[in-house]
Amino acid sequence: MRLDKFLKVSRLIKRRTLAKEVADKGRVIVNGNVAKAATNVAIGDELKIQFGQRLLTIQIEQLKETVKKEEASELYSIKQEEYKENNEN
Repeated sequence: MRLDKFLKVSRLIKRRTLAKEVADKGRVIVNGNVAKAATNVAIGDELKIQFGQRLLTIQIEQLKETVKKEEASELYSIKQEEYKENNEN
């Protein structure tokens, strides 16, 4: 499954176009490599996603073409969540 589609189906990012933008700006890392929107992801892959000051590390548990909102969080497990402090004065 394409990275941008997984991000949208899992509801980590609300829209596929936004998921594509985030990936193409280099803010998503799959298994240690910067990924583009068209990168294929598989079960067991580790994703690091940069949301502003927040860095979310997840592992893909399932791949489904469509999923209900309540079941979206079952597609991945959160391994780590970090917040970078803004030290600018």
